[in-house]
Amino acid sequence: MYWIMTGELLNADSGVARLSSPERFCYHAGMKAGLIYDPIYLEHDTGEHVENCRRLVAAISYLEETGTKERLVMLSPRPASMEEMETVHTREYVASVKSKAEKGGGWLDPDTTVSRRSYEAATWAAGGVIAAVEAVVIGEASNAFALVRPPGHHAVADRAMGFCIFNNVAIAARFALKQLGINRVLIADFDVHHGNGTQEAFYADPRVMYFSIHEYPFYPGTGAVEETGVGEGKGTTVNFPMAAGWGDDEYLRAFNEVLVPAAHRFQPELILVSAGFDPHWSDHLAMMRVSVQGFAQMVTVLNKLATDLCQGRIVFTLEGGYNLRVMAASIKASFDVLLGSSQIEDPLGPASASSKPQGFEEHIERVKRIHGLLGD
Repeated sequence: MYWIMTGELLNADSGVARLSSPERFCYHAGMKAGLIYDPIYLEHDTGEHVENCRRLVAAISYLEETGTKERLVMLSPRPASMEEMETVHTREYVASVKSKAEKGGGWLDPDTTVSRRSYEAATWAAGGVIAAVEAVVIGEASNAFALVRPPGHHAVADRAMGFCIFNNVAIAARFALKQLGINRVLIADFDVHHGNGTQEAFYADPRVMYFSIHEYPFYPGTGAVEETGVGEGKGTTVNFPMAAGWGDDEYLRAFNEVLVPAAHRFQPELILVSAGFDPHWSDHLAMMRVSVQGFAQMVTVLNKLATDLCQGRIVFTLEGGYNLRVMAASIKASFDVLLGSSQIEDPLGPASASSKPQGFEEHIERVKRIHGLLGD
C-alpha cells in the first residue's frame, strides 16, 4: 500500500522509498488542477434512474464543503460540434438523439433514457472533456477532472448503451490526435464495467492504447483478456478482467505490473482516464471491494505515469459510481492527489475482511504473458 508524502512513496510494509527522480514527481502546492463543470449537466433529466443529476450535485457540494473547489482552476466547457462528434459517432445516430430529445425524450435502449435537454447536455459533456484536454495541453491547467454527464464509455458509433449517449473520452482522444498535435494517447478505464464503446473506437488504431480493468464476466460482456486489438492496433488494447471480490491490493498490482510497463512501452503523450467509482465495496451495482484509498492509489499511479511520460498531461472524466457519498469522497480524493496532498480521507474505510476469490497470481501472469510483459 502506498501514500504520497512530499516527493516520496511510503510503502506500508517496508517504509519510505525515495523516488529515483523526485524532481520529476510534480506533486506540490503549485499544481493547477482544473475542474470542468456546468449546470447544463443537471438538465439531462433521468428522474429516479440510478444515473441521475444527484450524482453531480453531491460531488460539487462536497468539493465546496471541504474547501477543495476553491483550490481548483475553473475551466469553461463548451458543446462539441457535429464534426467533433462524427469522429466517433455516425451522423445518423447523433441526429436521432437530437430528434428524440426535441420530441420530449424517451428510451434509447433499455438502460439509457433522454429528456428534452439531454442532447444539449450530452454535447456539452463531450465538449467538456475536449475543453479539459485543451486546457491541459496548452498549460492552462496542470491536469483536470471533467465532472460531466451523461457518461460515455459504453456508447458505440451508432447507438447508446449503459446510460451513455456520446462517448466523451473517445471524442476527446480523437480531438487531441487531430487538432492538438498529439501522436499517442493512453486511455485508462477503471469503471467497474468494461468500456466497450471506447475499445471499439480504437481497436484497430495504434495511436491509442486502451487499458481497462473491470469486473468480468459482467455487463456489457466484453473485455476478455484475449481482446487485444486488430490490424495495426494489435496489442494496444489491454484488458484486465477482474473476479468479483478482488479489491485494492489486486487493483494496485494490476496497475503497477501491467499498466505501468505497458504505458512505458507505448510512450503516450497524453493520458485520459475514464474514472468510474462503482468498483467500491459499497456500490450496489457491482461486487468489487475497492476503497476510496484504493481509488487514490490508482490516481497516484496514473498521475506519476503522466509526469514521467507526457509532461504531466492527464485528464479524468466521470463515468460510473452510484453511491453518492463514495463518489463524492473519491472525486475529492482524486483531486487531493492531483493537488499534491499527502492526506487522503476515506470516510468509509476499507472493505470488511473476507475471503477473496483465488487465482489472482495465475491470472496476472496470464495477462502479462499475453502482452509480453513477463520480462518487465
